[in-house]
Amino acid sequence: SWMDKSLIFIIWAISSWFRRGPSTPDPNTPAGAPRVPSRNLFPKNTLMDLYVYVSQEEVFSDFNNTETLFWFHRDLVYGDWNTGEGEDGCYQHDKELDIPESVQHNGSLYIHIYFTKSGFHPDPKRKGQYRRLSTVHSTRMLNKFKRRKFLKTKNLLTGETEADPEMIKRAESHGPVEIISHWHPNLTINMVDDHTAWVKGSVPPPLDQYVKFDAVSGDYYPIVYFNDYWNLQKDYYPINDTLTKLPLRLTYCPLSLWRWQLYAAQNARSPWNFLPEDTYEQSDEDQDSVKVALLETNPYLLGLTIIVSIVHSIFEFLAFKNDIQFWNSRQSLEGLSVRSIIFGVFQSLVVLLYILDNETNFVVQVSVFIGLLIDLWKITKVMDVKFDRENKIAGIIPRLVFSDKSTYVESSTKIYDDMAFRYLSWLLYPLFGCYAIYSLLYVEHKGWYSWILSMLYGFLLTFGFITMTPQLFINYKMKSVAHLPWRMLTYKALNTFIDDLFAFVIKMPMMYRIGCLRDDVVFFIYLYQRWIYRVDPNRVNEYGTSGVDHSQNNTADTAAATTAAITNKPEGEKKND
Repeated sequence: SWMDKSLIFIIWAISSWFRRGPSTPDPNTPAGAPRVPSRNLFPKNTLMDLYVYVSQEEVFSDFNNTETLFWFHRDLVYGDWNTGEGEDGCYQHDKELDIPESVQHNGSLYIHIYFTKSGFHPDPKRKGQYRRLSTVHSTRMLNKFKRRKFLKTKNLLTGETEADPEMIKRAESHGPVEIISHWHPNLTINMVDDHTAWVKGSVPPPLDQYVKFDAVSGDYYPIVYFNDYWNLQKDYYPINDTLTKLPLRLTYCPLSLWRWQLYAAQNARSPWNFLPEDTYEQSDEDQDSVKVALLETNPYLLGLTIIVSIVHSIFEFLAFKNDIQFWNSRQSLEGLSVRSIIFGVFQSLVVLLYILDNETNFVVQVSVFIGLLIDLWKITKVMDVKFDRENKIAGIIPRLVFSDKSTYVESSTKIYDDMAFRYLSWLLYPLFGCYAIYSLLYVEHKGWYSWILSMLYGFLLTFGFITMTPQLFINYKMKSVAHLPWRMLTYKALNTFIDDLFAFVIKMPMMYRIGCLRDDVVFFIYLYQRWIYRVDPNRVNEYGTSGVDHSQNNTADTAAATTAAITNKPEGEKKND
């Protein structure tokens, strides 16, 4: 959804601060030795020649092979921002590359970039034309290896599938996960216009990965940066036998220091990251959503989205905080639907199992797991949970025993709760049966386990709002809403209204829009109940207390009784007093 994209943008921007590690110390510098500031080996306005070679070799040395020379551009000016076709210092070169047979079968192509001061050549074998301090070199793989996963789904009754037969054959021969070389036709070469006096061993990460110092002079080479940040994952296509040419558009542009820092920070990955490699691929897909939003969205709408997303996150945190605070300080369960809380645990468990079965983003898995832990913690607040050490499971493991709390059993709430779920079952079970049959007949699944999870998840997503209705019924029977956590409900309602705003402005699935609308309807019913059931100071609130100070009332009653006792004394006793 749009809100998910904007939240990813916020998390993505904030997470860049946590990707920083300690700067890499220089092992050649003795401990306690003074560190001398260095300078750029290419001064401002240096004339340069650009050599670009494309080869299958990662370490390039075939300078005499003219077929490997992709682009040669003479007399570029370092730090020039005014020349070029667009008068922005940028130059482009297009060419189609012949595909070697090895590259068609998951081989690699490398691009080798050389910037030399005007008049010099990058080949070290050319005596008199090569100078080490006048040559900047950088190499990068042009193709990108990506995992392509094949999910073998079928109709569980007929065994048929609508998947491409060719894909089924590849899955049978290569397995469910195939690593395929992909190609993107665009790449930008940036030369950072920077003359900072960097100190070797003190360059902050992740910039230290790009600033290269000369071992002899101690100065640093100009920073060459391969910029593919705006290359979307959806624009990569696989390299196979059907392709004979690979188009490549190479762009040279100068880049300012602060923009390079932004790019470097977003592309950096923490050295302490413990996540598997396929999680990075999911992260790349998530970043695509952010990039598309930045490229295609009106700037004012984008700014509004970011602001509203921040507000949405704040409300979500406040709702979480007040929900924990409410249940932690709760003394009485009068007026609360305990069955709805138990059903919420089941719902959270189904969602967690479903996203694990479908290999969803790791961050989403963690957030859902934390939500499940909170729901399980609520169970200990609404029920008495004890270990039965006499009747152990298999004679080893103590048995968990759940029983209703006395404040729930002794009140009329339990009767109303049971009644609400009995009425609810008349509607819920037929809908559940119809949805299960529909899912089995018309939807493909990996197996019976996946069918159960997807069927339960789809049913809860479609009819989950029904589980909120027992609380409405209890409110109606008790003619009170004082027992509800209104702060938490208010924050969640505000978030729902924010979702409404973007659900109808941005193109989204109809089911998502219906989901937002149904939550609004339930909350408006809550508001209506709050309006018709007026505040009664004698009524017990959500913390098990009322608005009447009983200690003062008891004192007043005692004083009144004492006064009455004195007044009713015989005349003789009054005189003695």
